[in-house]
Amino acid sequence: MTRGRMEAFSDGVIAIIITIMVLELRVPHGGDLSALQALLPKLVSYVMSFVMLGIYWSNHHHLMHAIKHVDGRVLWANLHLLFWLSLFPVVTAWAGDTHFAALPVAAWGVDQFMSGTAYFILVRALLRLHGRDSVLAAAIGRDFKGIASLVLYLAAVVLAWVSPPIACGIYVLVAVIWLVPDPRIERRIDH
Repeated sequence: MTRGRMEAFSDGVIAIIITIMVLELRVPHGGDLSALQALLPKLVSYVMSFVMLGIYWSNHHHLMHAIKHVDGRVLWANLHLLFWLSLFPVVTAWAGDTHFAALPVAAWGVDQFMSGTAYFILVRALLRLHGRDSVLAAAIGRDFKGIASLVLYLAAVVLAWVSPPIACGIYVLVAVIWLVPDPRIERRIDH
């Protein structure tokens, strides 16, 4: 099977997820800065999740251009990823609505951990399909970023119970680690 249909479906799902998240933002009640201040936690959680979804979309795009085809295992691994990403609007809204209380911040971290795990599984399914000598295998290498991200997410979930701001800081750190699409893939893709 070609990758095109899976890529198009994934693009559509991620676009819908982002749309659902933005619909959670409400118009400020009032025309002064205090009206915006009330929306700040929700806006911050939205921006963080938007960036994270953008990172997943960008890296998924690069993955799709480093492969030639997909199989059933890859399709299910991709659906697994999209499932966890589809929960972003719920945990994002919950974290923002509660002004980053411990449980919602931990739940947000669990969703990010599961999304990272699902992405890791997708990469492994693609590597199994394309082999150790593939462009993807050469680009991914030992996948330090993927493994480090999962460890950081787990630490943040635990720390959310002690200090939600520290947990959110770790979520931002993981986003920064992934902000630039993996240059190893870009270097190896034929343009």
